[in-house]
Amino acid sequence: MKLRPARPLQTIDWFNAPSPITLESLRGKVVLVEAFQMLCPGCVSHSLPQAMRARALFSEEDVAVIGLHSVFEHHGAQGTKEALEAFLHEYRISFPVGIDAPSDRGGPPKTMSAYQMQGTPTTILIDRDGNLRKQKFGRDEDMLLGAEIMSLLREGATPASAASDTPEDDGCTDDGCPLPTG
Repeated sequence: MKLRPARPLQTIDWFNAPSPITLESLRGKVVLVEAFQMLCPGCVSHSLPQAMRARALFSEEDVAVIGLHSVFEHHGAQGTKEALEAFLHEYRISFPVGIDAPSDRGGPPKTMSAYQMQGTPTTILIDRDGNLRKQKFGRDEDMLLGAEIMSLLREGATPASAASDTPEDDGCTDDGCPLPTG
């Protein structure tokens, strides 16, 4: 698979962030972006709780979790900043959430269009170098997403054999640890 840079997030406002967030500012971290709509049942029941679990599980030093509110339907009910602010408060979503910029020509919002998303929820994973590594419409299991994040984290990690705090040789190999003899 040829790596390609992730496209910039085109947002008009941010919640739970002191200033606008760019993917460039997150270089060096694995980035999990969860595109959602607050009236999307799969987003509310699965993808947003999954993103909250990822935020709780992984260090903020290594993994940035971001929500992207990409409204492409029911604009009157969910298209206001006040509605989104109330939703984030009620569902206790504390990670940063950007509002996808509306299209200039009608249709899906700008980031959603740039990524050619099929709908919500859409999960996006970006590696430490800013490359798009996964984009999936729909639901993924927690174990799979966690393994994918861990794999991306390991790509930029120092191998355990090169770490300065490697424990003394205890006879263990990649094949296992034998019982001590004698």
